[in-house]
Amino acid sequence: PSDPFNYYYTFKVQCTSCRETHSNLVKLSRSETVEIPHSRGKASFVWKCRYCQRENSANIEGEMSEYMFEMSPSISHIISFECRGCEFIEFYPDGEWSCKGFESGTPFHEINLNEGEWYDYDEKSQTEVSITNIKWEIRRA
Repeated sequence: PSDPFNYYYTFKVQCTSCRETHSNLVKLSRSETVEIPHSRGKASFVWKCRYCQRENSANIEGEMSEYMFEMSPSISHIISFECRGCEFIEFYPDGEWSCKGFESGTPFHEINLNEGEWYDYDEKSQTEVSITNIKWEIRRA
């Protein structure tokens, strides 16, 4: 993301108790937390499953890791979440992303990854730059 602190991560979420999937995509951000009902804690996301009535919550943990060109095509850990009573089952890369040209270091902003790819031209290195073949994988720790 262009701004990791204010970025809203968008997911399809499922209750681990009854396996019901939330009817809407959910968004959570490092910059916003809400009170957890019947608790002294806060979380980035709180949801009461309408089927089993279980309270579920999730928090963003640690710092976001950058994905570097040198890592390609290997899988890289980007971010961690602590989920209680729910699990994220699909990620949607809504919002703005940014990157730097591999050879030139030219910054590129306002990148939209919703289509799974992005193309531009790097004036400094006089080459096409792209992000392609993106795959998002959610793993349990």
